[in-house]
Amino acid sequence: MSCRAGGVSLAPFDTLNMGMAVGDDPLHVAQNRVLLQQVCGAQPVFLKQVHGIRVVRLTAADAAQQDLLLEADASVTTEPGVACTIQVADCLPVLFTAPEGRAVGAAHAGWRGLAGGVLQATALAVCELSGCAPTDLSAWLGPCIGPRRFEVGADVLAGFGVDTAEGSPTPRFVRHSDAAAETPKWLADLPGLALDRLNALGVVKVSGGQWCTVEEASRFFSFRRDRTTGRMAAAIWIR
Repeated sequence: MSCRAGGVSLAPFDTLNMGMAVGDDPLHVAQNRVLLQQVCGAQPVFLKQVHGIRVVRLTAADAAQQDLLLEADASVTTEPGVACTIQVADCLPVLFTAPEGRAVGAAHAGWRGLAGGVLQATALAVCELSGCAPTDLSAWLGPCIGPRRFEVGADVLAGFGVDTAEGSPTPRFVRHSDAAAETPKWLADLPGLALDRLNALGVVKVSGGQWCTVEEASRFFSFRRDRTTGRMAAAIWIR
């Protein structure tokens, strides 16, 4: 998982911005992506992320196409040297591996994708490629907007099947006391919601999820905090 330091981009994308579509100098982004590739020792394959649940299987041929931009929010692979890569700046990146690295995957989990089932789809794709069960998988939750900062409206609760008429019916959504009564708001626990979905599927070997992108400005990009900003990358690959 990259942070925001160590690259060549200028403010407000300073400095290790991985996002090509955020207004940064494309040459700077290309240099930053080369730095990522050098650290990984594998070729990162970026996606055109649309807050959906589509999972694509990546091959060495995909990694060789520098201008390839598949529309999906998750990727999986069984081929060494191909890095499944997700861009984030508040959404939750989740990385998966099967036992012994037989298959790996990466998912982009904003609230829409999370509610739609992107984590389940990615986990099952890794299981199918590796011949393992969800209980065999290991998952890592990266930095995202934290539960003290992710203010949401009733539409988000409805997306997760939560009835707002019951007040705060789940610990993953806490009524925000500062919000006006006529427009109620809640604080959502994005890593917690992800953990619930993974556990329900049988994925119990889960780590990470304790970093807030909004609260650590020197370390992470955050779209909600800064609006115009860069993107970080979470990548996983087979050596």
